[in-house]
Formats: sequence, structure tokens, C-alpha cells
Amino acid sequence: MNNINSIGYEISFQNSLNQLISFIDNSSYTKFFILTDEITTVHCLPALEVRLVGRTYDLIEVSAGEECKNLDFCIGVWKMLIDFNADRKSLLINLGGGVVTDMGGFIASTYKRGIDFVNVPTTLLSQVDASVGGKTGVDLDSIKNIIGTFTQPKAVFIAHEYLSTLPERQILSGLAEMLKHGLIKDQAYWNDLKNSDLSLPSAELVYRSVEIKNEVVIADPHEKGIRKALNFGHTVGHAVETFSLDNDKRSLTHGEAIAIGMVCESWLSCKKSGLSQNELDEIVGVLMRLYPKYNLQLERADEIITLMRKDKKNEGNKINCTLLVSIGNCLIDQICSEDELRESLEFYAGL
Repeated sequence: MNNINSIGYEISFQNSLNQLISFIDNSSYTKFFILTDEITTVHCLPALEVRLVGRTYDLIEVSAGEECKNLDFCIGVWKMLIDFNADRKSLLINLGGGVVTDMGGFIASTYKRGIDFVNVPTTLLSQVDASVGGKTGVDLDSIKNIIGTFTQPKAVFIAHEYLSTLPERQILSGLAEMLKHGLIKDQAYWNDLKNSDLSLPSAELVYRSVEIKNEVVIADPHEKGIRKALNFGHTVGHAVETFSLDNDKRSLTHGEAIAIGMVCESWLSCKKSGLSQNELDEIVGVLMRLYPKYNLQLERADEIITLMRKDKKNEGNKINCTLLVSIGNCLIDQICSEDELRESLEFYAGL
């Protein structure tokens, strides 16, 4: 698998950790820092440390979990960078899942008006989604990624070996984004996924997912048009994810919430944009087989819809969705009424 060229940087796959070391050795950075969370420090840092022998770096560790992806934790990291005398020619290496790469990218893009960073995504979700595309950000008042920047990393290093450290639930979380890539852009890839052993997706499947996302990002770096295709399942899904984070003891993963969103938005697609009933049944069948049913608490549907109104993709007071025309083809900027969105939640609840 060749490296993938993105917007001014490369996404590395083969021997990617060794490629990271070469990147560091061939650079002129004055210092470099590794940002981890308490999980990746234990499970992922050792594979990198053995390659860093003889090189000096400072480690910055944050707590794990979406609830830590906020400005308070950013302030803590900024203060550590100051304490470590990080200058504008320093490099931040984000070693972790989507929380680490999103937050680390935001921290780097704003520290001293911007220092360089690279992403080393360690979860399936971050490998196929969060680490590629230049979106950085944190949550505010449970609204996902509402504060952030578009800043491209200097490189991304994807090591398939890290996926073996993940529990099944985290594999499924990343798989939702891979399935989304097939649904919006590549029916053959969707078919490959649904017919594969998905307990640990192959490096080739991961590579194809990154290719799809990268193609969309290159065409629309700042989400003014076609990049909105990547939001399929996310208008409903992000709202459900936030609702779960606020209300459940064991909150949904991102992928579990996006799977719910894709079921709901596939139903909306059948109602509004031409998706056939047969394809709706196929999509729903695959997603409901892979992901556990969630109690949506329909009596609180208004709270979920209120969260949809806060989605950063909306324009004016209209709730904006990406919908499917068929498997592999989608339409962006599709306005859905609150009644339609409530019906989609009822559809999911009735499965």
C-alpha cells in the first residue's frame, strides 16, 4: 500500500512508525512532544518508545474519554507546553484516538498561533476518520466539536498493529464510519465490508476508507460543499451521542450513535431523496445486525431534536442533513423538518 497524498502532507501505512522516526530525524524541530491519554500511554506508547531510543522528548498525558475533550484540558496542555519551554519550532505528536487527535490538533494550531503537529491514530475510528482531513476541535457544553479550526497535520502515520489492542466495541465504533464511506461514495466497498469478517478489518479495507475520505477532503477542504457528504448519519447521530453522554451511565460510542443516525437518515432518504425500500431494508439489516439496539426514550425526542438544532452544519434555523439517493450516491444540504426527524427516531425505536 502506497502512501496517500493529502493536502500538503502524506498519510503513511507501510512501516508507518519507522516512517515517523525518519520524519523526526529529517526535520529541524527544536523539540518534540508526545500527547497521549492514560490508555494509549500503556497500550500504544511502548511500540513507539522502542523506536525513539536515544531521542529526547517530553510526554504529556491527559485523561481518556470524550468528556475530557474540552477547553479545560486544553488549558492544562497549553500550560505544560509553556512549562516545557515549547517554542514555535516544536512538534506535537498526537498518539491516540479521535479525542487525542482532535484536541491535540486544536492545541497545536492555537499554541503561539500555531505549531506543527502529526497524528498517529491508534483506534479504528481515528484511523479512518478523525486523524485525516484537518479538522481539529473540542466540545463545549456537550456540543461536539463546536470549537475548533481547519489545520492540516504535517503527516499522518497509520499503524494497523495498533488495532489489535482494541476491544470489540471500539472496532465497531470505527466500523460505522467505514460503512458510511461505502454508503455515500462506493457501493462496491459497502458490499466488500458487509461480506467481510469485521472483527478486525483488514489493512486493505482501512486503506480504502482513508482513500475515500481523503478524496472528499481534497475536493472540499473547508466543508463548503461536497465534504458535507461525510456528515451522513451525523445530524441525528451527534445529537443522540450527546444525549447519551448527558444521560447514560454507559454512554454510546461515537460509532454506535452514528449507526443509529444512519438508520434514521436512511429512512429519511427513502422518504425524501429516492433511496429504494430494498436498499433501506439492506442498510437497516446490516446496521441492526452489527450494533445493539438503543432505547431512544421517545418521550424525550424533543430534547434530541433540540440538540440537532445546535448542529454546526445548520444554516439559519433549518436542520441540514446529507441523504442517500442510492447506496454509493448521496445529496448534501437536504433540509429536514422536526416532524420528519421525529418520525425517523420513531422508525428506529420501532425496529
